[in-house]
Amino acid sequence: MRIEELQTPALLVDGAAFAHNLETMSSALPGPRLRPHVKAHKCTALAARQAAMGHPGFTCATIREMEGMAAAGLGQDLLLANEVLDTSRLGALARSGARVTVAVDSEATIEAAARGGVQEVVVDVNVGLPRCGCAPDDAGRLAELARGRGLEVRGVMGYEGHVVGLEDRAQRTELVGQCMELLVKAHASVGGELVSAGGTGTYDINTWASEIQAGSYALMDTAYGKLDLPFRQALEVLATVVSVSPGWAVADCGLKSLGMDHGNPTIEGASVWFCSDEHLTFSADPLPAVGDRVRVIPGHVDPTVAYHERLHVVDGHDVVEVWPVDLRGW
Repeated sequence: MRIEELQTPALLVDGAAFAHNLETMSSALPGPRLRPHVKAHKCTALAARQAAMGHPGFTCATIREMEGMAAAGLGQDLLLANEVLDTSRLGALARSGARVTVAVDSEATIEAAARGGVQEVVVDVNVGLPRCGCAPDDAGRLAELARGRGLEVRGVMGYEGHVVGLEDRAQRTELVGQCMELLVKAHASVGGELVSAGGTGTYDINTWASEIQAGSYALMDTAYGKLDLPFRQALEVLATVVSVSPGWAVADCGLKSLGMDHGNPTIEGASVWFCSDEHLTFSADPLPAVGDRVRVIPGHVDPTVAYHERLHVVDGHDVVEVWPVDLRGW
């Protein structure tokens, strides 16, 4: 199939750029030093390529991702880096033979893990991002509480998500150090083999973590593209120009096909004005014609992929593989 035959909007993955990204990250973080985060692509076919690079464990954000990874034969070591209060599905997954670890940050989440049949946990520590995670000085108490409920505490996790996207590398480095000082201190009181942290923007800076939870590196987006990382832009949204007016053109992709929380997408050689539900308005010189195709680079890869049903792996204008985005939902 040729990309000209695809119905738009459609996700394209440049096969060569994707392969480069996997090889580059695996060279920097071999084997278990990388725990790829599947929330960035929600695709077991893509995850299988990451596993083939020698990474045995994966990070997930939803129970659906955990279940789908296990069903695809990728359940050797799955970490749900999220707190949940109904762990019955996770318990069933563990009983089926998958290795299931879940994040806990309170008495309630510890009790939920024990009640649902989950056997292994990590203590989630707040290292500065105002989201989940316990206070660093409370991590040891929670670990002992978890052990008292019969749970195996594998270690700690803490996500420096407020730091990973900072464009100034010196500032990023300084703040990662501050965040990880908190996590290492918490780990000293918790114990266990895991110090799980990091992301694409800090993969080569965070030397404190035993494993890095990077995900976006595989496909990339414009937000991480600003950081001068060695990864190539592999993901684009193919769109069709459906209307042209004096001074602007409109393509058939918008808010319902692009992750917009990191700002407008980009089109090479054009200026994106705004996106509405099903439209992207842009200017260019010269303007395209109705029916022309444009390639749109999203600002945020994770939600962009989640809007779509499949990834089209391309070599030039040829579609060489089609991968279902099969981990959507909760």
